[in-house]
Amino acid sequence: MTEQGVLWRRAVRAGAGILVALALTGCGVAIPADPDGTLETVRSSGVLRAGASPSDDVLRLEDGEPSGPLADLVEGFARQQGASVEWTVGSEETLVDQLEQGELDLVAGGMTDATPWVDLVSVTRGYSGIDGADGRSLVFLLPLGENALQSALEAYLDREVAP
Repeated sequence: MTEQGVLWRRAVRAGAGILVALALTGCGVAIPADPDGTLETVRSSGVLRAGASPSDDVLRLEDGEPSGPLADLVEGFARQQGASVEWTVGSEETLVDQLEQGELDLVAGGMTDATPWVDLVSVTRGYSGIDGADGRSLVFLLPLGENALQSALEAYLDREVAP
């Protein structure tokens, strides 16, 4: 293929990419997006449905209510979204099932970036700077595909928890 042909192909591909981007912008598609609208539902309902799996000092129960550094982070994220937290306490397995069924918006506990749940749910980046993490890279679990929620949570965690 001639040099002119290669340049023509690149120009056509670039033009097609620009058209796709413009079409998505014109359709009002927000990126990142939540196919199930989790972040928008949290904001409009004023409720973040969070699962708590107690783990050492990072997430404990006091009088039946989640407390500790992870609970504080979830509460702070909810406040930023104009929501309050509705907690469900359970085992990791039970909470992951509820997350998959759409009954929870996120799960917090002592899960690390080596979590076995990675095939069933979305996992945030690991955060080792959380008080009580003791060098572990702790993660939060979210519904698969809810990218706007994950992006908002990770942006909040990036500001609140030094890497």
